[in-house]
Amino acid sequence: MIMTTRLSRLPPLAACGATLLAGLAASPAPALDWPQFRGPGRDNVSAETGLLRAWPSGGPKVLWRTEVCDGYAGPAVHAGLVYLNDYDRKKGEHAVRCLSLADGKELWRWTYAVVIRPNHGITRTVPAVGEKLVFSLDPKCRFHAIDAQTGKLVWSKNLVQEYKATIPQWYAGQNPLLDGDRVVLATGGDCLAVALDQATGAEAWRAPNPGGHLMSHASLMPAEIGGVRQYLYLTMKGPLGIAASDGKLLWSFPWRANMAAAPSPLAVGDGRVFITSGYDAGSVMVQVEKGAGGFEARKVFGLTSSEFNSEVHTPVHHRGHLFAVGKRSRGRFTCVGLDGKVVWESPVPAGDPQGARTFELGSFLLADGMFFVLEGRTGMLRLIEASTTEYKELASAQVLDGEDVWGPMALSGGRLLIRDVKQMVCVQVGGAQGAPN
Repeated sequence: MIMTTRLSRLPPLAACGATLLAGLAASPAPALDWPQFRGPGRDNVSAETGLLRAWPSGGPKVLWRTEVCDGYAGPAVHAGLVYLNDYDRKKGEHAVRCLSLADGKELWRWTYAVVIRPNHGITRTVPAVGEKLVFSLDPKCRFHAIDAQTGKLVWSKNLVQEYKATIPQWYAGQNPLLDGDRVVLATGGDCLAVALDQATGAEAWRAPNPGGHLMSHASLMPAEIGGVRQYLYLTMKGPLGIAASDGKLLWSFPWRANMAAAPSPLAVGDGRVFITSGYDAGSVMVQVEKGAGGFEARKVFGLTSSEFNSEVHTPVHHRGHLFAVGKRSRGRFTCVGLDGKVVWESPVPAGDPQGARTFELGSFLLADGMFFVLEGRTGMLRLIEASTTEYKELASAQVLDGEDVWGPMALSGGRLLIRDVKQMVCVQVGGAQGAPN
């Protein structure tokens, strides 16, 4: 199939024909990059400090906003630039956009024509940004390497054609993993995963796929277990480990995900891997050990969905505990010990069985000893102490309009990037606030 591409260097109309809105803002503090899904450490934890522990009555200052097409694709940030996968429904074009973190001005946009019909949103994936290239996986599993400064295409691969990948039910949802000079993707189909040279797209290895696994919505996660660096992945048939050096399948564990496997496996130390998923799948802690005959995985404990699960977002591991929006009720921010025991849950006000403070499928991020947590239904942003003993809310603000506020956040230079299905907003959560918007 021949694809025609278009590169726009002047600020065009935003996705879905909307106008880019940029507010005036002071120069940001020195920024720590958020270059890929879940940040530089792939753990959804920022190393930034000096963030505000209280907000003005009007909430944190909104520095700029830009309209986006319906979806959940989160941004990546590198060297003061914001990268976002988007879609223009009027033109029928997938778009990779580059914005200034300082003021939201669009610097370039790379597009190509592809018909994608909404299926509970369109976009889901976070770009990954290296020193020279930005990597974009589109909803229909086409993978592109684009010059991060100019927006020109460098190389691309069609995962369906080259690896016999099957497009997931709700389009591609995994996020590329950067590791050294490679970019790694789970493909399913002819192989389980593939490692590519970032500069050229040349294959370093293909992981075998004897189990016939299909691409899930989960993403590859780096870990070191038994002295071996590996990539963890969750398929619909359970978690597994792939050797980072050569793609060898190291271990697998039979566990059924229902409907979709979205959260990624989480290594929590000492060879333990925590798995969770929605649709009544629940959660399981797996112990992975290396013996004379290779790796083996065994169950440590399991949790039902009524005890704890996360449907969309991978939990955060912090101080020997797991934090996530969990439980079958879809919405209580929860702290769970590594023994599987729930320590605390966000409160449910009396007389409101759904919970006026439900987080539904909202995203969360840890920075400076605090969790930024979005309510998935309303767009309310809450600041919560990262305590392992109690739920303690520090601040709250109505930042977004609501409806499916599920996209992952990014934090860089005291600026928090969040989105719903209509707009992405940059709010100042560190440094001087000025007058609230």
